[in-house]
Amino acid sequence: MVSAVSDSVFARTFPAMSRAMEAGGIAEHRKELLADLAGEVIDVGAGTGASFGHYPAPVTRVLAVEPEPRLRAVAEAAAQAVAVRIEVVGGTAGELPAGDASYDAGMVSFVLCTVPDQDAALAEMRRVLRPGGSLYFLEHVRADSARLVRMQRALDTTVWPHLFGGCHLSRDTTAAIERAGFTIDRLEKFMFPTARTPVSFHIAGHASKTGQVLRQY
Repeated sequence: MVSAVSDSVFARTFPAMSRAMEAGGIAEHRKELLADLAGEVIDVGAGTGASFGHYPAPVTRVLAVEPEPRLRAVAEAAAQAVAVRIEVVGGTAGELPAGDASYDAGMVSFVLCTVPDQDAALAEMRRVLRPGGSLYFLEHVRADSARLVRMQRALDTTVWPHLFGGCHLSRDTTAAIERAGFTIDRLEKFMFPTARTPVSFHIAGHASKTGQVLRQY
């Protein structure tokens, strides 16, 4: 998660929450999403390192960026338990510790719902990817009905971001990815949990870095 650099309350509760989500079905979506990854990868908002065990052998190196110190320590331990070479570092989505065009792929997982500025974070992802590089994403997103969007917006302006590391439920993340100059190649929409609630709407997929950045809003 990439929101506040230090959020001690959220950092204490998130590891258990993450384990429950992975066991409840998110791990299967994550495994399927990352199955075709290869080359050098930047994992932004690595959290507890939930993606680490799903990186396939063709991935040669991962730079995992996590700003929250407690979560970063958990991610460092997770990195030691997998075969892929992973370096865990501090940093934020809005200012990545990586050079221009230095990675083949980027991964964001429950990050674009938390960052203060989606456009800035996606511009940074685009900057560090090589030409033709891919952005892989697994994210909370806006609901598909006006009623549920109103509920999401109400949660976004009250308790939800404070309880869940800055998460905003009502963001149209698909549009933001396209606006940033990516072409979506694969998009899966799914409900987790399966009941239609304001917190259930998710997407997973990947997008290619293209030559055109659409107008910023």
